[in-house]
Amino acid sequence: MLLDFEESQLVLVDYQEKLMPAIFDGEQALRNATTLARIARLLQVPVFGTEQNPSKLGPNAQELRSLCDKTLSKMFFSAVPEGLNEWLRPPAKPQGGNARSLPKHLQKPQQQAPERNSIVIAGCEAHVCLLQTALELLEDEFEVWVVTDACSSRTERNRDAAFDRLAGAGAELVTTEMVAFEWLRSCEHEDFREVLQWIK
Repeated sequence: MLLDFEESQLVLVDYQEKLMPAIFDGEQALRNATTLARIARLLQVPVFGTEQNPSKLGPNAQELRSLCDKTLSKMFFSAVPEGLNEWLRPPAKPQGGNARSLPKHLQKPQQQAPERNSIVIAGCEAHVCLLQTALELLEDEFEVWVVTDACSSRTERNRDAAFDRLAGAGAELVTTEMVAFEWLRSCEHEDFREVLQWIK
């Protein structure tokens, strides 16, 4: 099963200014997350960020934050209890006008937003906020794709333990390049050359 950009959403978890210096290989994780966000914006894939206790840990790195459609401030380690899943699966739009003005068979059905059930997710710390968010999204019946080279923790061991647990729970483990080329599918895609520059 390949990722489809039209069915995807990107979630970037807690790349916060005060946290990143303590993260193992944090610069590379942030660089890959920023590349993912740029590609997502180019392909019109929704991009959401989260920030854990931003009054203490600060905002996400500015370049990354500016690429997000919305950023969720949270106190729970998982972003799901704070409402992330409601952003990812918006309710049907309410019907406009007076519903009683037309017979039922002539009324338009409520418009459902197009389903984007594949959640591409990356973040810090992999064994805490990323892990808990991804596990709860799996419980909520989303497909979860964890971008391993855009994730990290303060220690390599914690990061790797998170990947083992996520794979066991049913998440797909991928890399930034895997996501990019699956979203594009072909070297004939109109955005291929631009994406290639960011990957290089």
